[in-house]
Amino acid sequence: MKRFLLCAVLALACCSTLMAQKSITGIVVTEGGEPMVGLSVLLRGTKVGTTTNSEGSFGLEIPKENLNGTLEFNTGFTPAYAQVSSFLDGRPLTLQLIGNDLVAAYYFDQVSVTATAATALTPVTYTEVSAAEIAKTNLGQDAPYLLKWTPSVVVNSDAGTGTGYTGIWIRGSDPTRTNVTINGIPYNDSESQGVFWVNLPDFSSSADNIQIQRGVGTSTNGAGAFGATIDFSTNQIGEEPKLSIDGSVGSFGTRRGSVNYTSGLLDNGLKIDARYSKTHSDGYVDRASADLDGYYAGLTYVGDGAGAVWRFNAFGGHEVTYQSWNGVTQEEIDEFGRTYNSVGTEKEGEPYDNEVDNYRQNHYQLHYNNEFGSKWKLGISGHYTRGLGYFEQYKAGEDVADYGIDTGEDGPEETDLIRRRWLDNHFYGTVYSLRYLASDKLDITFGGSANEYQGGHYGEVIWARNAGDSEIRDRYYDNDATKRDFSNYLRSNYKFTGALSAYLDLQLRYVDYEFLGFANDLSRIDETATHTFFNPKAGLLYELPSGGQAYASFGVAQREPNRNDFTENPLSTRPRAEKLYNTELGIRRQHGDFNYGANVYHMAYKDQLVLTGELNDVGEYTRANVPNSYRLGLELQAGYRVSDKFQVGGNLALSRNRIKSFTEFLDSYDENFGWLGQDEVLREDTPLAFSPSVVGALDLNYRVVNEGAHLVEAGLQTKYVGERFVDNSGTEGAALDAYYYSDLRLAYTLRPQGDSRLGALRFTLLVRNVTDQLYVSNGWSYRYNFAGSETVLKGMYPQAGRNVLVGLGLDF
Repeated sequence: MKRFLLCAVLALACCSTLMAQKSITGIVVTEGGEPMVGLSVLLRGTKVGTTTNSEGSFGLEIPKENLNGTLEFNTGFTPAYAQVSSFLDGRPLTLQLIGNDLVAAYYFDQVSVTATAATALTPVTYTEVSAAEIAKTNLGQDAPYLLKWTPSVVVNSDAGTGTGYTGIWIRGSDPTRTNVTINGIPYNDSESQGVFWVNLPDFSSSADNIQIQRGVGTSTNGAGAFGATIDFSTNQIGEEPKLSIDGSVGSFGTRRGSVNYTSGLLDNGLKIDARYSKTHSDGYVDRASADLDGYYAGLTYVGDGAGAVWRFNAFGGHEVTYQSWNGVTQEEIDEFGRTYNSVGTEKEGEPYDNEVDNYRQNHYQLHYNNEFGSKWKLGISGHYTRGLGYFEQYKAGEDVADYGIDTGEDGPEETDLIRRRWLDNHFYGTVYSLRYLASDKLDITFGGSANEYQGGHYGEVIWARNAGDSEIRDRYYDNDATKRDFSNYLRSNYKFTGALSAYLDLQLRYVDYEFLGFANDLSRIDETATHTFFNPKAGLLYELPSGGQAYASFGVAQREPNRNDFTENPLSTRPRAEKLYNTELGIRRQHGDFNYGANVYHMAYKDQLVLTGELNDVGEYTRANVPNSYRLGLELQAGYRVSDKFQVGGNLALSRNRIKSFTEFLDSYDENFGWLGQDEVLREDTPLAFSPSVVGALDLNYRVVNEGAHLVEAGLQTKYVGERFVDNSGTEGAALDAYYYSDLRLAYTLRPQGDSRLGALRFTLLVRNVTDQLYVSNGWSYRYNFAGSETVLKGMYPQAGRNVLVGLGLDF
C-alpha cells in the first residue's frame, strides 16, 4: 500500500509539460536496422509534416501548442505513432519499426552501461524483444514465460503455471549458464550462478527492451555467460507521460494488480518512473502457492544540452512460495495424480503448512553517461544488491547430532524438527565503458567491471520434538563466503569498405573465491580458489547488396565451477573450469513485407561439468568434467506481413547435442537394497541432458478491427519441444516425451479520441495451452543397479493443462 501511494503521489506531483517550441530530429529504421526512405511523417491534427531522406532521417519544428502531440508515420500498412515528448532537443532519436510499433532506440547507449549489448553491426546471433511485444501477453507471468516464443528457448515452472520458481534453457544451456544483466549489471547469483526470477516479480513490466544473445555473444559482465546472455534495459528516456493501472485474474486462484507511472521528460530535465505489483497464485501443483510483491522506481536527470545523463534505479521484490521443488514420479502420479506435491509430507497427518521459501531482494543502481565532443562517450554505473531470506522445512527422524542437539546419555538419537536455511548476502561493485569514435571506419570501446559478493550461509532449528539442551534458533551451521570478480574488455569495429566490417573483442577476467570447504583429510577449513580467463572473440559482417547482412564470428568463453563444486570437494578432486569454443555463421534481412534470418552454430565444450553419479570423498553426488562435448545447430526464423491485418511468423531450431564419451557411476544394491558400492558404465555419443534436437514456434496475428477508437486483435502462438533427456545416459527411461502447446490471445483496445484526457482501455483474454496438452517440461533421474539390473527413478514437473488469464488495463 505504501508503494501504491508513492506511485500515486508521484503521478499527481509530476504531471507538468514542456512549454517551449521544440526542434526535433529522428531516424527511422526497420527491425534489421535498415533506413526507411521516403516515409511520411505528420504531426497529427496539423499540416506540419515531412518525409524521411535516403538515410531514414527527418526533422521538424514543433509549435508550442503541439508539444504534447503525436507524430504519425505512414509505413505503407497500419500507421505507426510516436509522441513528441519522446524527443530531446538537439539529439536525434532513432525509431525502430518492430511489428506495428515504433520503439525508441537511442537511449540504450545514453542512460546505462550497455556497451555489452549487440547492435546491428555486431556479428553475433541475437533477438530483440520490445516493450510493446512484452505487453501483449504480460499478465504477471515470470520473464521466462514472456520469452518462451523466441528461438531455441524452453521454459519450465515448478508450480506448473509460469508464476513462482521458473527456469529458461537456451540452446539446451541450463539457467546457470545463461548470463542475465539489468542495464549492464550482473543479476546471476554469484555462487550458484543461477537466476532466480521469483525474486523480481513482474519485472518485465518495467523493461523497455530485452536482448537475448545466443552463444558466446559479446563480452559481458557477470559469471554465467556460457551459452546465452539476456540483457534487460529499463532506462528509457523517450516516452510519453502515462499512468497505467492493470489487473488480471485467472485459473488456479491467480490474481495480479499493478500500477505503473512515468512522468516523461519534464522541462527541468527530470523523469520519474514508478511501479508496484502484487501477484498471487495457488499453483497448478498442490500447495505450490506464490505471494509476490515487486516494485521499481527510477529517477533520471538530463543535463543542459542533453550531454550528461544521470539515472538512479531502485527495484526488487519479496516472495513467499510454497516449495514444489521435488517433482513427481510416475508411481506418485498413478497413486495421487499429476498435481501431487511430496514437499511437507514428512509431517504426520496434513502436510506442513509453512514449507515455504521466503526471500527479499533489493537492488540499487546509479548510472552516469556523458559525451565529450563528437568522439568520446563515457558510461559508469555503481550498484548494490541486498538479499535476505530462508527456506523452511519440516524434517522427520533427523539425527540430533547433525544439529548440535544434546539429548543426554540416554536421550533419543533422532527427532522431528523444523529448520530454516538462511542466505544473507551483499553484492556491490561498478561497471564502466569508454567509447571512442575514432572515425567513420573505426569504433573502439574499453570497458569492464569490478564486483564483490559477500554471502552468509547459516541454518537454524526453530522447533524440535526432542530439543535436549538446544534453544530456539540455535544455529547448526554458519559459514561465510566472499567472491570477487574483475574483468576488462577491449572491443573494436573497423569498416574496411562500405559493406565489410570486422569485429574484435578481447576480455580478461579474474575470479577470487573464499569459502569453507574440505581439506584432503576431510576436515573443514577456509579455502581460496582463483581463476584467470582470457576470452577472445572476432568476427566479420557484410552488408549484402540487396539488403540485409551476413556474418561470421568465433568466440571463447570460460567459466569457473559453482559453489557446490568448490565446497563439496577436497582440492584433490575439485573439478576444473569449463571452456567453450563457439562459431556462428548467419544471415538476416528485412525486405518489405518479409523478414528472415538463418544461422548455423557450433559450440564445442572442453571439460564441461555434468552429473555422472559419482560420489566425492565425502559421499556427495557431484559434477565431473567430461573431456569433449558439443552442440551443432541450425536456427531459422521468418516473418511475413500478408496484409495490413494478418501477419505470420515463426522459428525453428534443429540441433545435435552430444557428449563424445564419459563414465557414469551407478549405485549398486542387492535384492534387499543393501548398498554394494558403485558400478562404472562407459557411455559414448550420448545426448546432452535437457537439449532437444527440435524446438519450434509459430505466431499468427490478425487485426479483426482497426477503425477509429476500436482495435481488436487475435493471436495464436504454438510451441513444439522435441524429446529431452533428464540425464546424459541417453537411455529410454531417462527421456521426457516431446510436447507442444498453443496459447490463444484475444485483445480489445478502446483508444482515446479527440481531446480525451484518458488513455487507452485495454482488455486481454489469454487462453494458455488451449488444446489441453498434459505435458512435462523438466525432470530429474536417479540411476542405479538393483540386483544386477539397471534401474531409473525419474522425477517430472507436470505443467498445467488449459487455463485462462483475463487482464484489464487503463491508461491515463
